[in-house]
Amino acid sequence: MSTLFMKVFAAILIPLFLLGTEALSAQAQAGDREEIPERVSLSLDEAIQIALVNNYMLRQGLLDIDIANAQIREAWGTVYPQINASGEYTRNLRTPNPFAGSDAGGLFDTFGALEWLAFNESARTDGDDTTNPIPLDEFFDRQRQGYQEAGLTPPGQDGSNPFAVENQFNAGISVSQAIYNGAAFAAIRGARQFRKLSENQFEAERQSVVNEVKNSFYSALLAKEQLDVLQSSVDRLQKTVEETRRSVEAGVLSKYDRISAEVELVNLETNLIEVENQAELAVKNLALQLGIPTRTTVELVGSLDADGANVPETLDPELAWELASQQRPDLALSEGRIDILNVEREITRAGFLPTLNAFASASYIGSVPSNRTQVNPIEGEDFSFEARDRGFFDRSYWEPAVAVGLSLNWNIFNGFQTSMQMQQNQIEIKKAEIDREFQENAIYLEIEQAIRSVETALKRIRSQERNIERAELNYEFARTRLQEGTGTSLEERQASSLLDESRLNYLSAVYDYLTALSEYERALGNPVIRD
Repeated sequence: MSTLFMKVFAAILIPLFLLGTEALSAQAQAGDREEIPERVSLSLDEAIQIALVNNYMLRQGLLDIDIANAQIREAWGTVYPQINASGEYTRNLRTPNPFAGSDAGGLFDTFGALEWLAFNESARTDGDDTTNPIPLDEFFDRQRQGYQEAGLTPPGQDGSNPFAVENQFNAGISVSQAIYNGAAFAAIRGARQFRKLSENQFEAERQSVVNEVKNSFYSALLAKEQLDVLQSSVDRLQKTVEETRRSVEAGVLSKYDRISAEVELVNLETNLIEVENQAELAVKNLALQLGIPTRTTVELVGSLDADGANVPETLDPELAWELASQQRPDLALSEGRIDILNVEREITRAGFLPTLNAFASASYIGSVPSNRTQVNPIEGEDFSFEARDRGFFDRSYWEPAVAVGLSLNWNIFNGFQTSMQMQQNQIEIKKAEIDREFQENAIYLEIEQAIRSVETALKRIRSQERNIERAELNYEFARTRLQEGTGTSLEERQASSLLDESRLNYLSAVYDYLTALSEYERALGNPVIRD
Protein backbone atom coordinates (compact mmCIF):
# COMPACT_ATOMS: atom_id res chain seq x y z
CA MET A 1 0.00 0.00 0.00
CA SER A 2 2.78 2.48 0.94
CA THR A 3 4.77 1.90 -2.27
CA LEU A 4 1.68 2.39 -4.44
CA PHE A 5 0.81 5.72 -2.84
CA MET A 6 4.38 7.01 -3.08
CA LYS A 7 4.59 6.26 -6.82
CA VAL A 8 1.25 7.89 -7.55
CA PHE A 9 2.00 11.07 -5.64
CA ALA A 10 5.50 11.37 -7.06
CA ALA A 11 3.96 11.36 -10.52
CA ILE A 12 1.52 14.09 -9.44
CA LEU A 13 3.73 16.47 -7.49
CA ILE A 14 6.73 16.73 -9.84
CA PRO A 15 4.81 18.47 -12.66
CA LEU A 16 2.98 20.57 -10.09
CA PHE A 17 6.28 21.86 -8.71
CA LEU A 18 7.51 22.72 -12.20
CA LEU A 19 4.31 24.61 -13.00
CA GLY A 20 4.33 26.30 -9.61
CA THR A 21 7.74 27.90 -10.13
CA GLU A 22 6.43 29.39 -13.37
CA ALA A 23 3.60 31.06 -11.47
CA LEU A 24 5.83 32.89 -8.97
CA SER A 25 6.14 35.90 -11.25
CA ALA A 26 2.38 35.94 -11.82
CA GLN A 27 1.73 36.08 -8.07
CA ALA A 28 4.25 38.89 -7.62
CA GLN A 29 2.62 40.97 -10.35
CA ALA A 30 -0.86 40.34 -9.03
CA GLY A 31 -0.25 42.24 -5.81
CA ASP A 32 -2.17 45.31 -6.94
CA ARG A 33 -5.34 43.36 -7.66
CA GLU A 34 -8.34 43.02 -5.42
CA GLU A 35 -7.63 41.45 -2.03
CA ILE A 36 -8.38 37.73 -2.01
CA PRO A 37 -10.21 36.31 1.06
CA GLU A 38 -8.58 33.83 3.41
CA ARG A 39 -10.73 30.94 2.14
CA VAL A 40 -11.99 30.43 -1.40
CA SER A 41 -13.88 27.67 -3.17
CA LEU A 42 -12.61 26.99 -6.65
CA SER A 43 -14.13 25.04 -9.51
CA LEU A 44 -12.29 24.10 -12.69
CA ASP A 45 -13.96 26.84 -14.75
CA GLU A 46 -13.16 29.43 -12.11
CA ALA A 47 -9.54 28.28 -11.99
CA ILE A 48 -9.29 28.70 -15.75
CA GLN A 49 -10.79 32.19 -15.60
CA ILE A 50 -8.34 33.23 -12.87
CA ALA A 51 -5.41 31.85 -14.86
CA LEU A 52 -6.49 33.74 -17.99
CA VAL A 53 -6.38 36.96 -15.97
CA ASN A 54 -3.35 36.38 -13.73
CA ASN A 55 -0.96 34.47 -15.96
CA TYR A 56 2.08 36.67 -16.63
CA MET A 57 2.72 35.22 -20.09
CA LEU A 58 -0.78 36.17 -21.19
CA ARG A 59 -0.37 39.68 -19.84
CA GLN A 60 2.86 39.99 -21.79
CA GLY A 61 1.09 38.61 -24.85
CA LEU A 62 -1.47 41.42 -24.67
CA LEU A 63 1.37 43.93 -24.54
CA ASP A 64 2.92 42.28 -27.61
CA ILE A 65 -0.33 42.89 -29.47
CA ASP A 66 -0.27 46.53 -28.39
CA ILE A 67 3.30 46.79 -29.69
CA ALA A 68 2.20 45.28 -33.02
CA ASN A 69 -0.59 47.85 -33.33
CA ALA A 70 1.90 50.64 -32.65
CA GLN A 71 4.25 49.20 -35.28
CA ILE A 72 1.44 49.32 -37.84
CA ARG A 73 0.90 52.99 -37.12
CA GLU A 74 4.64 53.54 -37.30
CA ALA A 75 4.82 51.82 -40.70
CA TRP A 76 2.01 54.02 -42.01
CA GLY A 77 4.00 57.02 -40.85
CA THR A 78 6.58 56.40 -43.59
CA VAL A 79 4.01 57.18 -46.30
CA TYR A 80 2.35 60.09 -44.53
CA PRO A 81 3.55 63.62 -45.32
CA GLN A 82 6.78 64.50 -43.53
CA ILE A 83 6.82 68.06 -42.16
CA ASN A 84 10.01 69.62 -40.83
CA ALA A 85 10.61 73.06 -39.42
CA SER A 86 14.08 74.60 -39.08
CA GLY A 87 15.62 77.80 -37.82
CA GLU A 88 19.16 79.15 -37.90
CA TYR A 89 20.95 82.26 -36.68
CA THR A 90 24.54 83.15 -37.60
CA ARG A 91 26.60 85.97 -36.16
CA ASN A 92 29.45 86.88 -38.52
CA LEU A 93 32.28 88.15 -36.33
CA ARG A 94 34.59 88.82 -39.29
CA THR A 95 33.74 88.65 -42.99
CA PRO A 96 36.41 88.73 -45.73
CA ASN A 97 36.22 91.27 -48.56
CA PRO A 98 35.48 89.29 -51.70
CA PHE A 99 37.51 91.74 -53.83
CA ALA A 100 40.61 91.74 -51.65
CA GLY A 101 43.78 91.33 -53.74
CA SER A 102 42.01 91.99 -57.07
CA ASP A 103 41.88 94.98 -59.45
CA ALA A 104 38.35 95.74 -58.34
CA GLY A 105 39.58 98.13 -55.64
CA GLY A 106 38.61 101.18 -57.72
CA LEU A 107 35.07 99.99 -58.11
CA PHE A 108 33.65 102.59 -55.73
CA ASP A 109 35.63 105.35 -57.46
CA THR A 110 33.95 104.28 -60.66
CA PHE A 111 30.58 104.56 -58.93
CA GLY A 112 31.55 108.09 -57.89
CA ALA A 113 32.40 109.02 -61.47
CA LEU A 114 29.03 107.76 -62.58
CA GLU A 115 27.35 109.99 -60.00
CA TRP A 116 29.38 112.97 -61.35
CA LEU A 117 28.28 112.23 -64.91
CA ALA A 118 24.68 112.01 -63.79
CA PHE A 119 24.96 115.37 -61.96
CA ASN A 120 26.43 117.19 -64.98
CA GLU A 121 23.82 115.69 -67.31
CA SER A 122 21.08 116.90 -65.00
CA ALA A 123 22.70 120.35 -64.82
CA ARG A 124 22.66 120.73 -68.61
CA THR A 125 19.06 119.61 -69.02
CA ASP A 126 17.20 121.07 -66.06
CA GLY A 127 16.73 124.49 -67.75
CA ASP A 128 18.20 126.36 -64.78
CA ASP A 129 20.93 128.85 -65.88
CA THR A 130 22.41 128.90 -62.38
CA THR A 131 23.32 125.22 -62.51
CA ASN A 132 26.36 124.40 -64.58
CA PRO A 133 28.45 121.26 -65.05
CA ILE A 134 31.45 121.05 -62.72
CA PRO A 135 34.76 119.18 -62.86
CA LEU A 136 35.16 115.76 -61.23
CA ASP A 137 37.45 117.02 -58.46
CA GLU A 138 35.03 119.77 -57.53
CA PHE A 139 32.17 117.22 -57.46
CA PHE A 140 34.04 115.03 -55.00
CA ASP A 141 35.04 118.05 -52.87
CA ARG A 142 31.50 119.36 -52.64
CA GLN A 143 30.14 115.89 -51.94
CA ARG A 144 32.67 115.40 -49.15
CA GLN A 145 31.80 118.81 -47.71
CA GLY A 146 28.09 117.95 -47.74
CA TYR A 147 28.77 114.77 -45.73
CA GLN A 148 30.86 116.74 -43.24
CA GLU A 149 28.15 119.34 -42.76
CA ALA A 150 25.65 116.55 -42.07
CA GLY A 151 28.11 114.92 -39.65
CA LEU A 152 28.28 111.78 -41.76
CA THR A 153 31.09 109.64 -43.09
CA PRO A 154 31.09 109.09 -46.85
CA PRO A 155 30.29 105.48 -47.84
CA GLY A 156 33.35 103.29 -48.12
CA GLN A 157 35.57 105.65 -46.13
CA ASP A 158 34.82 104.37 -42.61
CA GLY A 159 37.22 101.42 -42.98
CA SER A 160 34.45 98.81 -42.72
CA ASN A 161 33.78 95.96 -45.11
CA PRO A 162 30.86 97.06 -47.27
CA PHE A 163 29.98 93.44 -48.00
CA ALA A 164 29.79 92.34 -44.35
CA VAL A 165 26.40 91.42 -42.84
CA GLU A 166 26.79 90.65 -39.17
CA ASN A 167 23.40 88.96 -38.48
CA GLN A 168 21.94 86.27 -40.72
CA PHE A 169 18.65 84.46 -40.07
CA ASN A 170 17.02 81.54 -41.84
CA ALA A 171 13.64 80.09 -40.75
CA GLY A 172 11.66 77.70 -42.89
CA ILE A 173 9.34 74.74 -43.18
CA SER A 174 9.54 71.82 -45.60
CA VAL A 175 7.00 69.18 -46.60
CA SER A 176 7.71 65.92 -48.42
CA GLN A 177 5.27 63.25 -49.56
CA ALA A 178 6.16 59.77 -50.76
CA ILE A 179 4.50 59.12 -54.11
CA TYR A 180 6.01 55.67 -54.66
CA ASN A 181 8.13 53.69 -52.20
CA GLY A 182 7.83 49.93 -52.59
CA ALA A 183 9.75 49.16 -49.40
CA ALA A 184 7.48 51.39 -47.30
CA PHE A 185 4.28 49.87 -48.69
CA ALA A 186 5.62 46.34 -48.09
CA ALA A 187 6.60 47.31 -44.54
CA ILE A 188 2.98 48.22 -43.81
CA ARG A 189 1.86 44.75 -44.89
CA GLY A 190 4.63 43.26 -42.78
CA ALA A 191 3.48 45.18 -39.70
CA ARG A 192 -0.07 43.91 -40.18
CA GLN A 193 1.21 40.37 -40.51
CA PHE A 194 3.26 40.79 -37.34
CA ARG A 195 0.08 41.73 -35.49
CA LYS A 196 -1.53 38.50 -36.71
CA LEU A 197 1.51 36.61 -35.46
CA SER A 198 1.14 38.24 -32.05
CA GLU A 199 -2.55 37.39 -31.91
CA ASN A 200 -1.90 33.74 -32.87
CA GLN A 201 0.92 33.52 -30.34
CA PHE A 202 -1.38 34.92 -27.68
CA GLU A 203 -4.08 32.35 -28.49
CA ALA A 204 -1.51 29.53 -28.41
CA GLU A 205 -0.37 30.67 -24.96
CA ARG A 206 -3.99 30.83 -23.78
CA GLN A 207 -4.58 27.24 -24.88
CA SER A 208 -1.36 26.14 -23.21
CA VAL A 209 -2.33 27.87 -19.96
CA VAL A 210 -5.79 26.28 -19.98
CA ASN A 211 -4.27 22.83 -20.54
CA GLU A 212 -1.75 23.31 -17.71
CA VAL A 213 -4.44 24.53 -15.33
CA LYS A 214 -6.65 21.55 -16.15
CA ASN A 215 -3.80 19.12 -15.50
CA SER A 216 -2.95 20.82 -12.21
CA PHE A 217 -6.58 20.91 -11.12
CA TYR A 218 -7.07 17.24 -12.00
CA SER A 219 -3.84 16.40 -10.13
CA ALA A 220 -5.10 18.19 -7.04
CA LEU A 221 -8.47 16.41 -7.32
CA LEU A 222 -6.68 13.08 -7.70
CA ALA A 223 -4.69 13.77 -4.54
CA LYS A 224 -7.89 14.67 -2.70
CA GLU A 225 -9.74 11.54 -3.91
CA GLN A 226 -6.79 9.28 -3.03
CA LEU A 227 -6.74 10.79 0.44
CA ASP A 228 -10.41 9.88 0.83
CA VAL A 229 -9.69 6.31 -0.29
CA LEU A 230 -6.87 5.98 2.23
CA GLN A 231 -9.03 7.49 4.99
CA SER A 232 -11.74 4.92 4.26
CA SER A 233 -9.11 2.19 4.41
CA VAL A 234 -7.94 3.42 7.82
CA ASP A 235 -11.54 3.53 9.10
CA ARG A 236 -12.17 -0.04 7.95
CA LEU A 237 -8.93 -1.30 9.42
CA GLN A 238 -9.75 0.34 12.78
CA LYS A 239 -13.01 -1.61 12.87
CA THR A 240 -11.10 -4.76 11.97
CA VAL A 241 -8.62 -4.20 14.79
CA GLU A 242 -11.46 -3.77 17.30
CA GLU A 243 -13.20 -6.93 16.10
CA THR A 244 -9.91 -8.85 16.15
CA ARG A 245 -9.28 -7.70 19.72
CA ARG A 246 -12.69 -8.95 20.81
CA SER A 247 -12.11 -12.25 19.00
CA VAL A 248 -8.79 -12.68 20.79
CA GLU A 249 -10.45 -11.99 24.13
CA ALA A 250 -13.09 -14.57 23.28
CA GLY A 251 -10.38 -17.07 22.41
CA VAL A 252 -11.41 -17.34 18.78
CA LEU A 253 -8.25 -15.75 17.35
CA SER A 254 -4.65 -15.68 18.54
CA LYS A 255 -2.72 -12.66 19.79
CA TYR A 256 -0.67 -12.86 16.60
CA ASP A 257 -3.73 -11.84 14.58
CA ARG A 258 -4.38 -8.87 16.84
CA ILE A 259 -0.76 -7.62 16.85
CA SER A 260 -0.49 -8.06 13.07
CA ALA A 261 -3.64 -5.99 12.53
CA GLU A 262 -2.46 -3.26 14.91
CA VAL A 263 0.93 -2.99 13.17
CA GLU A 264 -0.76 -2.71 9.79
CA LEU A 265 -3.07 0.02 11.18
CA VAL A 266 -0.13 2.09 12.45
CA ASN A 267 1.63 1.79 9.09
CA LEU A 268 -1.54 2.82 7.26
CA GLU A 269 -2.08 5.81 9.57
CA THR A 270 1.50 6.92 8.88
CA ASN A 271 0.81 6.75 5.16
CA LEU A 272 -2.37 8.73 5.72
CA ILE A 273 -0.40 11.58 7.33
CA GLU A 274 2.05 11.72 4.41
CA VAL A 275 -0.72 11.57 1.81
CA GLU A 276 -2.68 14.28 3.61
CA ASN A 277 0.33 16.60 3.50
CA GLN A 278 0.95 15.82 -0.16
CA ALA A 279 -2.69 16.48 -1.04
CA GLU A 280 -2.55 19.85 0.69
CA LEU A 281 0.68 20.66 -1.11
CA ALA A 282 -0.92 19.80 -4.46
CA VAL A 283 -3.68 22.34 -3.81
CA LYS A 284 -1.10 24.94 -2.73
CA ASN A 285 0.80 24.45 -5.97
CA LEU A 286 -2.39 24.93 -7.94
CA ALA A 287 -3.07 28.16 -6.06
CA LEU A 288 0.49 29.30 -6.77
CA GLN A 289 0.03 28.62 -10.48
CA LEU A 290 -3.15 30.71 -10.47
CA GLY A 291 -1.48 33.61 -8.70
CA ILE A 292 -3.48 33.08 -5.49
CA PRO A 293 -1.46 33.77 -2.30
CA THR A 294 -0.31 30.49 -0.80
CA ARG A 295 -1.62 31.54 2.64
CA THR A 296 -5.17 31.40 1.23
CA THR A 297 -7.04 28.19 1.91
CA VAL A 298 -8.37 26.81 -1.37
CA GLU A 299 -11.19 24.28 -1.45
CA LEU A 300 -11.67 22.42 -4.72
CA VAL A 301 -15.21 22.15 -6.03
CA GLY A 302 -15.87 19.04 -8.07
CA SER A 303 -14.79 15.44 -8.20
CA LEU A 304 -12.64 13.24 -10.36
CA ASP A 305 -15.46 11.85 -12.49
CA ALA A 306 -15.32 10.79 -16.12
CA ASP A 307 -19.10 10.96 -16.52
CA GLY A 308 -19.07 14.77 -16.34
CA ALA A 309 -16.45 15.14 -19.08
CA ASN A 310 -17.47 15.90 -22.62
CA VAL A 311 -16.72 12.84 -24.68
CA PRO A 312 -15.34 13.90 -28.10
CA GLU A 313 -17.82 13.67 -30.94
CA THR A 314 -15.22 12.04 -33.14
CA LEU A 315 -11.96 10.28 -32.52
CA ASP A 316 -11.11 9.85 -36.18
CA PRO A 317 -7.56 11.11 -36.87
CA GLU A 318 -8.39 12.39 -40.36
CA LEU A 319 -11.39 14.42 -39.25
CA ALA A 320 -9.48 15.65 -36.22
CA TRP A 321 -6.57 16.73 -38.44
CA GLU A 322 -8.90 18.70 -40.72
CA LEU A 323 -10.26 20.50 -37.69
CA ALA A 324 -6.80 21.11 -36.24
CA SER A 325 -5.50 22.50 -39.54
CA GLN A 326 -8.14 25.22 -39.30
CA GLN A 327 -7.88 25.94 -35.57
CA ARG A 328 -4.29 25.37 -34.42
CA PRO A 329 -2.72 28.80 -33.74
CA ASP A 330 0.80 27.37 -34.04
CA LEU A 331 0.02 26.31 -37.62
CA ALA A 332 -1.21 29.84 -38.27
CA LEU A 333 2.05 31.06 -36.73
CA SER A 334 4.05 29.00 -39.23
CA GLU A 335 2.00 30.39 -42.10
CA GLY A 336 2.46 33.87 -40.71
CA ARG A 337 6.23 33.48 -40.54
CA ILE A 338 6.26 32.46 -44.19
CA ASP A 339 4.17 35.53 -45.00
CA ILE A 340 6.62 37.71 -43.07
CA LEU A 341 9.51 36.24 -45.09
CA ASN A 342 7.60 36.97 -48.30
CA VAL A 343 7.18 40.56 -47.15
CA GLU A 344 10.93 40.77 -46.48
CA ARG A 345 11.52 39.52 -50.01
CA GLU A 346 9.20 42.24 -51.36
CA ILE A 347 11.12 44.84 -49.37
CA THR A 348 14.36 43.55 -50.87
CA ARG A 349 12.85 43.52 -54.37
CA ALA A 350 11.89 47.16 -53.89
CA GLY A 351 15.64 47.90 -54.10
CA PHE A 352 15.38 47.33 -57.87
CA LEU A 353 12.75 50.07 -58.20
CA PRO A 354 13.02 53.83 -57.80
CA THR A 355 11.52 55.93 -55.06
CA LEU A 356 9.61 59.08 -55.96
CA ASN A 357 8.87 61.90 -53.52
CA ALA A 358 7.29 65.32 -53.87
CA PHE A 359 8.58 68.17 -51.76
CA ALA A 360 7.82 71.80 -51.01
CA SER A 361 9.69 74.28 -48.86
CA ALA A 362 9.13 77.82 -47.71
CA SER A 363 11.63 79.94 -45.80
CA TYR A 364 12.21 83.47 -44.66
CA ILE A 365 15.80 84.70 -44.92
CA GLY A 366 17.14 87.72 -43.07
CA SER A 367 20.48 89.48 -43.55
CA VAL A 368 20.55 92.24 -40.96
CA PRO A 369 23.70 94.39 -40.50
CA SER A 370 24.56 95.83 -37.13
CA ASN A 371 24.85 99.34 -38.65
CA ARG A 372 21.48 99.99 -40.24
CA THR A 373 22.02 103.76 -40.92
CA GLN A 374 21.08 104.79 -44.49
CA VAL A 375 22.44 108.05 -46.03
CA ASN A 376 20.19 109.70 -48.63
CA PRO A 377 20.50 113.05 -50.52
CA ILE A 378 17.99 115.73 -49.55
CA GLU A 379 15.54 116.19 -52.39
CA GLY A 380 16.00 119.55 -54.22
CA GLU A 381 19.31 120.34 -52.53
CA ASP A 382 22.60 119.46 -54.18
CA PHE A 383 25.30 117.98 -52.01
CA SER A 384 23.07 117.92 -48.90
CA PHE A 385 22.54 114.62 -47.12
CA GLU A 386 20.50 113.14 -44.29
CA ALA A 387 20.73 109.86 -42.34
CA ARG A 388 17.87 107.50 -41.52
CA ASP A 389 18.01 104.43 -39.28
CA ARG A 390 16.17 101.43 -40.67
CA GLY A 391 14.45 99.01 -38.27
CA PHE A 392 15.60 95.49 -37.53
CA PHE A 393 12.69 94.05 -39.50
CA ASP A 394 12.91 96.44 -42.41
CA ARG A 395 11.72 94.72 -45.59
CA SER A 396 15.02 95.47 -47.32
CA TYR A 397 16.70 92.96 -44.94
CA TRP A 398 14.17 90.13 -45.15
CA GLU A 399 13.13 88.07 -48.18
CA PRO A 400 10.91 84.97 -48.56
CA ALA A 401 11.88 81.87 -50.57
CA VAL A 402 9.51 79.18 -51.87
CA ALA A 403 10.39 76.00 -53.78
CA VAL A 404 8.53 72.89 -54.96
CA GLY A 405 9.74 69.85 -56.85
CA LEU A 406 10.04 66.09 -57.28
CA SER A 407 12.83 63.84 -56.06
CA LEU A 408 13.66 60.57 -57.84
CA ASN A 409 16.16 58.09 -56.40
CA TRP A 410 17.05 54.92 -58.30
CA ASN A 411 19.94 52.64 -57.44
CA ILE A 412 20.66 51.21 -60.86
CA PHE A 413 23.58 48.94 -59.91
CA ASN A 414 24.95 48.01 -56.48
CA GLY A 415 27.23 45.12 -57.31
CA PHE A 416 24.45 42.45 -57.33
CA GLN A 417 23.86 42.95 -53.59
CA THR A 418 20.08 43.15 -53.99
CA SER A 419 20.03 39.99 -56.11
CA MET A 420 21.99 38.07 -53.49
CA GLN A 421 19.69 39.33 -50.75
CA MET A 422 16.71 38.13 -52.80
CA GLN A 423 18.33 34.71 -53.08
CA GLN A 424 18.83 34.55 -49.31
CA ASN A 425 15.18 35.53 -48.76
CA GLN A 426 14.06 32.72 -51.05
CA ILE A 427 16.19 30.21 -49.17
CA GLU A 428 14.72 31.34 -45.84
CA ILE A 429 11.22 30.87 -47.27
CA LYS A 430 12.03 27.30 -48.35
CA LYS A 431 13.42 26.53 -44.90
CA ALA A 432 10.23 27.88 -43.30
CA GLU A 433 8.12 25.73 -45.62
CA ILE A 434 10.12 22.65 -44.58
CA ASP A 435 9.55 23.53 -40.92
CA ARG A 436 5.83 23.88 -41.59
CA GLU A 437 5.73 20.47 -43.30
CA PHE A 438 7.48 18.87 -40.32
CA GLN A 439 5.11 20.64 -37.94
CA GLU A 440 2.07 19.33 -39.81
CA ASN A 441 3.33 15.75 -39.52
CA ALA A 442 4.17 16.26 -35.85
CA ILE A 443 0.69 17.63 -35.14
CA TYR A 444 -0.92 14.68 -36.92
CA LEU A 445 1.13 12.31 -34.75
CA GLU A 446 0.20 14.35 -31.67
CA ILE A 447 -3.49 13.96 -32.53
CA GLU A 448 -3.09 10.22 -33.01
CA GLN A 449 -1.34 9.88 -29.66
CA ALA A 450 -4.01 11.94 -27.90
CA ILE A 451 -6.78 9.82 -29.45
CA ARG A 452 -5.09 6.59 -28.37
CA SER A 453 -4.58 7.95 -24.86
CA VAL A 454 -8.28 8.87 -24.63
CA GLU A 455 -9.40 5.47 -25.93
CA THR A 456 -7.00 3.60 -23.63
CA ALA A 457 -8.10 5.57 -20.59
CA LEU A 458 -11.78 4.92 -21.42
CA LYS A 459 -11.14 1.18 -21.62
CA ARG A 460 -9.30 1.28 -18.30
CA ILE A 461 -12.18 3.15 -16.69
CA ARG A 462 -14.72 0.59 -17.86
CA SER A 463 -12.48 -2.25 -16.70
CA GLN A 464 -11.85 -0.71 -13.29
CA GLU A 465 -15.55 0.03 -12.77
CA ARG A 466 -16.25 -3.69 -13.08
CA ASN A 467 -13.24 -4.51 -10.96
CA ILE A 468 -14.40 -2.21 -8.15
CA GLU A 469 -17.75 -4.02 -8.08
CA ARG A 470 -15.93 -7.35 -7.69
CA ALA A 471 -13.56 -5.95 -5.04
CA GLU A 472 -16.49 -4.56 -3.02
CA LEU A 473 -18.29 -7.89 -3.24
CA ASN A 474 -15.10 -9.73 -2.24
CA TYR A 475 -14.66 -7.43 0.76
CA GLU A 476 -18.25 -7.97 1.89
CA PHE A 477 -17.71 -11.76 1.71
CA ALA A 478 -14.51 -11.53 3.74
CA ARG A 479 -16.21 -9.19 6.21
CA THR A 480 -19.15 -11.54 6.66
CA ARG A 481 -16.89 -14.59 7.04
CA LEU A 482 -14.88 -12.77 9.71
CA GLN A 483 -18.03 -11.85 11.65
CA GLU A 484 -19.30 -15.42 11.40
CA GLY A 485 -15.99 -16.80 12.60
CA THR A 486 -15.32 -18.77 9.43
CA GLY A 487 -12.77 -16.32 8.07
CA THR A 488 -9.64 -14.64 9.37
CA SER A 489 -8.72 -11.00 9.86
CA LEU A 490 -5.88 -11.49 7.41
CA GLU A 491 -8.34 -12.41 4.68
CA GLU A 492 -10.46 -9.38 5.55
CA ARG A 493 -7.43 -7.06 5.42
CA GLN A 494 -6.32 -8.51 2.11
CA ALA A 495 -9.80 -7.98 0.67
CA SER A 496 -9.76 -4.39 1.99
CA SER A 497 -6.36 -3.77 0.39
CA LEU A 498 -7.58 -5.12 -2.95
CA LEU A 499 -10.60 -2.82 -2.76
CA ASP A 500 -8.39 0.19 -2.10
CA GLU A 501 -6.07 -0.74 -4.93
CA SER A 502 -9.04 -1.08 -7.31
CA ARG A 503 -10.36 2.34 -6.31
CA LEU A 504 -6.93 3.92 -6.74
CA ASN A 505 -6.53 2.31 -10.14
CA TYR A 506 -9.94 3.65 -11.13
CA LEU A 507 -9.01 7.16 -10.00
CA SER A 508 -5.74 6.92 -11.92
CA ALA A 509 -7.64 5.85 -15.05
CA VAL A 510 -10.09 8.75 -14.69
CA TYR A 511 -7.21 11.19 -14.18
CA ASP A 512 -5.45 9.85 -17.28
CA TYR A 513 -8.69 10.16 -19.25
CA LEU A 514 -9.33 13.76 -18.21
CA THR A 515 -5.75 14.84 -18.90
CA ALA A 516 -5.74 12.94 -22.23
CA LEU A 517 -9.01 14.67 -23.13
CA SER A 518 -7.43 18.03 -22.33
CA GLU A 519 -4.43 17.19 -24.49
CA TYR A 520 -6.77 16.13 -27.29
CA GLU A 521 -8.61 19.44 -27.13
CA ARG A 522 -5.31 21.29 -27.22
CA ALA A 523 -4.16 19.15 -30.14
CA LEU A 524 -7.29 20.17 -32.03
CA GLY A 525 -6.62 23.82 -31.22
CA ASN A 526 -10.04 24.38 -29.71
CA PRO A 527 -10.30 28.13 -29.09
CA VAL A 528 -10.42 29.33 -25.50
CA ILE A 529 -13.85 30.85 -24.88
CA ARG A 530 -13.72 33.31 -22.04
CA ASP A 531 -17.02 34.14 -20.38
